[in-house]
Amino acid sequence: MKEILKINNLKKAYHTKRNESLAVDNFSFTLYEGEFVAIVGPSGCGKSTILSILSGLEEKSDGEIIKDENLKIGYMLQDDALFDNRNILNNSLLGLEIDKALTKENKDYTLNLLET
Repeated sequence: MKEILKINNLKKAYHTKRNESLAVDNFSFTLYEGEFVAIVGPSGCGKSTILSILSGLEEKSDGEIIKDENLKIGYMLQDDALFDNRNILNNSLLGLEIDKALTKENKDYTLNLLET
């Protein structure tokens, strides 16, 4: 089977002025073409953090991620809410930003859709 995603010793730590909170530590995983997988665990164990790192919404603190060049990763956030630090336009453009596909033309198109 062809390996399309390999994660070695993934770590994500959130830092505040007072402490560090470890969300993911020493997570390793390999995904092969044709596999269907689910990440299961209790609330707060790092499932969403892993998906956010893989889809480019967050940076990893440490570890290695090797993705097949054709692999695209996305997921539905657990809350159907906008990012409150972004306005409506910037929330609408987020997918294009992540894909590094934001152009003046598709920004204008998005503005037109919002006005409509």
